[in-house]
Formats: sequence, structure tokens, C-alpha cells
Amino acid sequence: MKNTPKILLLFIALISINFLASKFYKRLDLTKDKRYTLSKTTIDIVDNLDENAIIKVYLEGDFPSEFKRLQKETRQHLEELYAINSNIKYKFIDPLDSAEELIKKGLQPSRLSVQEDGKLSEAVIFPWATITYKDKTENINLLVDVSIDNQEEQLQNSIENLEFAFTEAIHKVSSEKNQTVAILKGNGELDDIYLASFLSQLNQYYKLAPFTLDSVANQPQKTLEQLSNFDLTIIAKPQEKFTEEEKFTLDQYITNGGKTLWLIDNVTAELDSLTNTGQSLAFNKDLNLTDLLFSYGVRINYDLIRDAYSATIRLADGNVGNKTQFKDYIWHYYPFITSKNDHPITKGVDPVNLKFANTIDTLKNNSITKTVLLQSSNFSKPIGSPVIISLEEIAKKPQKEDYNKGFQTLGVLLEGDFTSAYKNRVKPFETPIYKEKSEPNKMVVIADGDIIANELVKGQPIELGVDKYTGVRYGNSEFLMNTINYLLDDSGLLKLRNKKIQLQFLDKEKAYTERTYWQIINVIVPLVILLVFGLVFTFLRKRRFS
Repeated sequence: MKNTPKILLLFIALISINFLASKFYKRLDLTKDKRYTLSKTTIDIVDNLDENAIIKVYLEGDFPSEFKRLQKETRQHLEELYAINSNIKYKFIDPLDSAEELIKKGLQPSRLSVQEDGKLSEAVIFPWATITYKDKTENINLLVDVSIDNQEEQLQNSIENLEFAFTEAIHKVSSEKNQTVAILKGNGELDDIYLASFLSQLNQYYKLAPFTLDSVANQPQKTLEQLSNFDLTIIAKPQEKFTEEEKFTLDQYITNGGKTLWLIDNVTAELDSLTNTGQSLAFNKDLNLTDLLFSYGVRINYDLIRDAYSATIRLADGNVGNKTQFKDYIWHYYPFITSKNDHPITKGVDPVNLKFANTIDTLKNNSITKTVLLQSSNFSKPIGSPVIISLEEIAKKPQKEDYNKGFQTLGVLLEGDFTSAYKNRVKPFETPIYKEKSEPNKMVVIADGDIIANELVKGQPIELGVDKYTGVRYGNSEFLMNTINYLLDDSGLLKLRNKKIQLQFLDKEKAYTERTYWQIINVIVPLVILLVFGLVFTFLRKRRFS
């Protein structure tokens, strides 16, 4: 009985400790690269979930040992998300039980080269997850599908991308569309059918609406006020000259805080006329935008970039019987661009395919920060226009002097305080919201309008970035999506793309060639040490007690 107070005190202490632990729960990240420390953006987005979010991860079963690392890191990341909000529910599923159903849902398997015991084999995995929240479902690609040198680098990029992939998906299924995007019309911009693929994807995040500047002629003030209600405007490959009233409307939209994505061709060059006649005249296009963009710090040149690293075009290549045969040829006016920086817009994005792109000069402007997003390869050269383009160039052997101008800028991000192009100039019309200089703002200028244009098959649009002949998939859609997210993103979601971790991988070739040595070290040496210890211990024991 005299121990009762002590037992009671211990019981109260245990209850108190458990209560305090439940109220002041804390997880510690002791890794050097802080790989398990979540950003404030992720915490805010996950914390807002007020119902169960069901996550299914198809990384279960038998697959290569390296990718068990991806499984482990995914599980640990989901544990971190659950620690923030218990509404996160997840489970790991063996995809082989429902492979056909997953493929129908767009979850394509990946084929991997596996090297074990000095032998090379192939394995198939489904590196996907899905999240369902309030009747919305989103697919999550866990394996970064980029052109890289080896699977170890691909795995590291995939693990670095985990937080972004899950946070973006949670944000997508849980957030309401509250930002608006205007698709500019009225100056010969791309028809809707060529924008269908990208706009259908964009519509999942933002409210979209067409907007024409035609009414500027009669109601300039009202048109500017209406345009100013949009958060961002996309100007996709205009063909017709902008009037001063239309330019002033866009200028004041920008100085009043509107974001812009300029997709501009300064040279008219199309493949259709080339395939019909074998040659075509590429000529300058007067859009009357030079002074406007010049005031923001860039100039789109009247030229065409020719790059040794390019996509292909399909041309007739003779007949077999009555059937025309086709062949794919490298076409140096269709460069594909691999980003050379780690900016959130371009990080982890597949090469982007451009068509008859122009070069961009960046001008000195202390108030504007310029970041090159798209750049030709080191083996490229701009060709001045007007110029005759001929399909005969395909048969010519590339000469060094034709690709010796080095890297050329094709797309640039501008950030800073934009000065009105109409400062110290006569205004086309008066407006009460006129500003000479903007607050900190952002815009992206790309010297190619076809970057956003999907191809057509039998008159129907196909996915943006997919070559309708070869099936090769380029990163156009992801690049443009990242661009708009960056321009409109106030939560810093895209900054998660810059997360860096350092994984240590086993050198398989070295492990295979030195396996006998390490087997001896790990098996024989411990036995020898144990034997020596036993003999010494027995000797000392006998000596002590003899």
C-alpha cells in the first residue's frame, strides 16, 4: 500500500506526457538536404483539405531495386502529408492486378533496363498515383519522363519532384478556379481548333474567356476596363497589324498589373506551301509591336533560326506500286530546345519543339530582370528574312559555317517595373487608369506562335506537343502550363520544382566485379574476428582460473 502514491504519480505522469505529445506533436528532419521538410506552400495547401483525399499509389509488387527507393521515398512523403492533415488517406497497390484498366485511364507503364549480376533485362512498372477528392480525380506521374543520361539521374529527379507532383495534384483537385485568363482575338490569332488541346488543360485551373480588341475603335475606355478584369492575357500568333489604340490598351493593361504571354511570329513561313511547291518565300510580318516590346526590354528580330538539333518533317519519298511512301527528314527550321537552366518553368521539362522561330535580343533596362527560358543549341544560326526556303536543304550535308552563331535566345521571362511605351508620347485616347509605370509585374515573350498550336488528325485536334506522324512527345504543353502557373502563381507552387536532394547509388558494375572481395570481407572476416576473440577469451579465462 505504501507504493500506491508512487504508482498513482507515475500513472498521472504517463497520461500527462501522452496528452502533451498529442498537442505538441513534432517531427524532426535530420537529413543534410532537408528532404523531408515540407515547404510552407505544401503545408498551406494540404492543411486546407476538409474531407478525405484518397491517394492510390501503384508502386507495389516486384520491380527493380533502385525503384524500391522511389516507393520508399513516396511512402515517407505521404507520411509527412498525413502528419499535417489526417484527411490524407493513402494505400499502395500492385498495378499488375488491373493493368488494362490503368492504361485505359491514361496511366501508361514505363519500361526500364535492369542490370543485375552483370546481366541486362527489362522490367515494366506503373510509376503513377491517383488522388480523389470531392468527386475530382487527378493522375500523378511519379517518374519524371525527361531526356536524361541514365536511370539513376531519372530516379533522383523523380524523388526531387515528389513534393511538387503531389502538392500540385492536391491543389488542382481542392482549389476553386478564381483567376481569369483572356485569349486575345481580333488580330488574326490562332483559331480555337489549334488551341483546343492546351486550353482544355488550362481550363482545369483557370477561368478562360475570348477577348477581342475590335471594340477599342468605338469604346476604348470601356474595352481597357474590361480587359483589366483579367489576370493574364495570351496573345497567340497574331497575323494582323495592331492599331495604336489596341497597343495602348495592352500597354495600360500591363502597367495596371495584367500578366501577358506573347507568342509572336515576326516572319511568315509555313510548311504547307513548301510541301506543295518545294520552296517558299519567308517574309517579314508587320505587327506594329516592335516599339511596344522594345519599351519592355526585348526585340523580336526578323529572321529564322536554323538549328542542327531539330525535329523532323514527313515527305513523300517515292512510290511502291500505287502507294506513296513517306519518310521523316531532319528539318533544321524546327528546333527542339532543351533548357539550360534550373528555373521553375523549365526544370524537368522535356525538349520543346518550335517551328520557324525568330531570335530575341534583350535590351539594357535596369528595372527589368531578364531570364532566358528557351535557347537554341550551340550549333545554330539565324537567317535574315525575306529568304527563300527550299526542301532541297534536306539533301545538303550540314556545313560548319551554317551553324556557327552559338546559342540564340528564343524565349525570355521579364520581371520588374514596366514603363509605358506611351510615356512622353501622345496618347491614342484618354483613360482615368493611365499609369506611366507598373508595380512589379511579369511577362513572357516567345518568338514562335506555333509553340501553343496542336496538330490535327482527320480534322480533329490531338494532344499539344505530340508529332502526329512519329508520335514523339515534346514538352510544349508542360512548358506553357508552367509558364502560366509561374505568371499567376502567388502561392509559390512552382518553386517546389527547385528542390534538391542528393541520393547515393550503388555502382553495379563495380559491385559485380568486386563481389568476391566484399563477400570475403563481409562473411569471412567477421568469423575470423569472432574466432580470435574466442581463443583470446578462452586463454585468459584458463590463465585466470587455472
